[in-house]
Amino acid sequence: MEAVLIEQPSATEAAAGIIPVNGRSYMHDAKGNLVPLENVKAEHKLEDEMVRKITAFAEELSAQIARFRGHTMTDLGDLDALLAQEYGAKIGGAKGNRTYQTFDGLMKVQVQISDFVDFGPQLQVAKKLLDECLMEWSADSRPEIRAVITKAFNTEKEGQVNRSEIFMLLRLDIDDPRWQDAMRAIREAMRITGSKEYVRFYKRASIADGWQAITIDLAKAGAA
Repeated sequence: MEAVLIEQPSATEAAAGIIPVNGRSYMHDAKGNLVPLENVKAEHKLEDEMVRKITAFAEELSAQIARFRGHTMTDLGDLDALLAQEYGAKIGGAKGNRTYQTFDGLMKVQVQISDFVDFGPQLQVAKKLLDECLMEWSADSRPEIRAVITKAFNTEKEGQVNRSEIFMLLRLDIDDPRWQDAMRAIREAMRITGSKEYVRFYKRASIADGWQAITIDLAKAGAA
């Protein structure tokens, strides 16, 4: 029985997904089997080559964006430290959101902090109180509020909630004491579980023009 000798592929072979074995070229299929290169259909080779080429560019671009973000945050942090040390000034508010702008007012960089909000067990208390309100309100009264409550607690999927709709509930002004208790329970249920820092870039042709985002998003890049 011939010994299987898997050789070290060249850089070109590795990039093409080719594995040399006993002097012959193979490719792994999706099940991990070694398939002789000559047995791989031409259309599968073309598709494989295209996907590998695009993926290589995507990985390079992803690494470049990561380096860019790192340099950007370092530069902004250095400016913040300089202003704090030299002038006792601080850009942004207590939450950490900041805006930096060129002297001519045509370019700006914004740093925004978004909190991740989850809800504790008090939310179930709020749901019970709101259900009581819905039961006593007639079917014809407050249909828009009924719709918001239904969306907020996503009644078709047990245990799930719609955060944006729950925040909408908090903006409604209703005198019912149970409603007020429910809103208090929602506020007490809110828990910040983390936060994420976003950096956004904008430019405009003149002061009279609106800001245009400089998009670093594959789904939106090049969109009008």
